[in-house]
This record gives sequence, structure tokens and C-alpha cells, in this order.
Amino acid sequence: MNSPFQTRVTELLDIQYPIIQGGMTNISDAGLAAAVSTAGGLGLISASFGGGTPEGLRQEIRRCRELTDKPFGINMSVGRGDRTALIEAIIQEGVSILFTSGRSPEAYMPRLKEAGVKVAHVVPSVRFGVTAQKVGVDIVVAVGRECGGSPGLDDVSTLVLVPRMVDSLSIPVIAGGGIGDARGFVAALALGAQGVQMGTRFIATRECIAHPNYKEALLQASERDAIVIQQSHGTPHRALRTEVSEMILKREMEGASAEDLAQYLSSESNRRAAVDGDLGAGFLYAGQVAGLVGQVLTVQEVIEDIIQRAVALRERLARL
Repeated sequence: MNSPFQTRVTELLDIQYPIIQGGMTNISDAGLAAAVSTAGGLGLISASFGGGTPEGLRQEIRRCRELTDKPFGINMSVGRGDRTALIEAIIQEGVSILFTSGRSPEAYMPRLKEAGVKVAHVVPSVRFGVTAQKVGVDIVVAVGRECGGSPGLDDVSTLVLVPRMVDSLSIPVIAGGGIGDARGFVAALALGAQGVQMGTRFIATRECIAHPNYKEALLQASERDAIVIQQSHGTPHRALRTEVSEMILKREMEGASAEDLAQYLSSESNRRAAVDGDLGAGFLYAGQVAGLVGQVLTVQEVIEDIIQRAVALRERLARL
């Protein structure tokens, strides 16, 4: 496939550019995934779509196939519940790429390997990356503390985590956290990553189902407006600075438990804020890269701009 940036990740996933869209709860639907894949990257559908049921996920996969003939994948959190039925739905629908996060996917690896599914596991620390490689994943996504969503407890930046991960593993590493333009893309490749994963930047696109209120909040944000909540609960999440997220942080400092704040922390509350636009209903995920999001573009424009500017950057660096 013709591309100025061919890497082990583009070869493994059969994509044009090593740019992967983050699998964001309530946001990463078939429409966004198809747009990213059509533009040459890899789009991911969140397994939470369709109510988190196998049949609902099947419908979202089929809708994506109607929108693009390019490869796309599924993003699934591997938590305490059994994901066997969802994985069988993914396999039966012929999806050959799965990104997992949360707990180790070890229990599901034999079936996934048997079906020829390429597995990438998202981790916030080197020790989890080493474990993921041992259980047989094909790719590790190293997400630094800057990322939106779940940054983990280790508090290590992308600039340090990615080269540490590259030095510790033999499988390809994708960099995530703090990347939203060509400068971050080239920097990640310079650190040894074979690709990048971006979430926040793709929220501010025309194809994303995020409410205009969410997108406008991103446009108005600086790098200081992505704060970490739920740290005291042992489940840190980076969220956009809003009245709700600041209230959550204040109440945490006063000793409030996750149960005390449940009405604001649930997936449904996040959906009402992120998709319905009721910013008083819950928090909004965002990484520190929100400070670099200057305008709402099409997915195609975002990816083309990154690649074109990255080529120019590469040429400029070669002259130094």
C-alpha cells in the first residue's frame, strides 16, 4: 500500500497510515471508525455500542461494513465480566483486529489466535506491556499520563513510556497520549513507536457523534483543562475541566467515594453529557492534547494534514 510512512503496524493491520483512532466509550461508533479507515488510518468501534450486547455489536459491525471497504477493528475493555460472547460475535462477523484494555486478555488469546485475529493491548506501564507480550498479543499500545480516559496509576509521560516500552518489547509499540498533530506523530516515530493512537483529536471532527457542546468545549480548552478525577478511587480518568469534573474533584478531596458520585461517573451519565450535550449530567473525556485542537475538521482533513506536515517535518529534520 502506497504510504510515506510504512511501519510494522501498517503491515500487520493492512492500513495505509500508522494512525489509529482511539476506541472511546459512547463516541467510537461505526460512522467514526469507517471515516478513519477510509482516510487511510484504522478506525475502531467501541464494543459498548449496541448496548454492549453481541447482537448490538454485530449490527454496528455490519453498519461499518456498509460505510467502508477498508480494515477496521473493535475496542473492548477486558474487565471482570465474561467477554466470550462478544468475542465470538467479533470472530463470526469476520473482524480480524481487536484492541483490548483493562485486564489481561490472556483468557481469550487461544480463541482469538485460532481465528486469526490480530490483538493489540493498551497498557499504561512497561510491566503490563511485558505481560501482554508474554500472553501473545501482536501489538502493545503504550498510553502516557497525558491521555484522555484511563491513564493508569504510574504517572509516566508518553515521552518516557514509549522508548521504555520499545526497549523492553520485541513486538511493535503504538504510542498514545498527547498526540494530535504531525509534530506528535513524528515525535512518536522518533521514540521508536510504529504508529500512534489518537482519541481527543478525533472527537473534534465532523463525523464524530459527540455533541457540538462537547466539541466547542474542546476548542476552548488549553493543555491545563484536562484534569484527573477518580484518582482517590484508584481508577484515575482524565476529563475536560467543566463544572461537573471540578465538582467531582472537590468532593473527592473532601472524601467522597465512587458510590457517592455514581450519578456523575456512570457510562450513561457520560453519554448524556458527551452525546446529548447536557454538560451538567456527567464528565467529558479529554487528553491534554485538547490544547492543540484548534478547529473541527473532517477526519480526512485531520489525517491528510498530519501526513503532509509529517513529510515536511521529516525533510526538515534530515537537513539538520
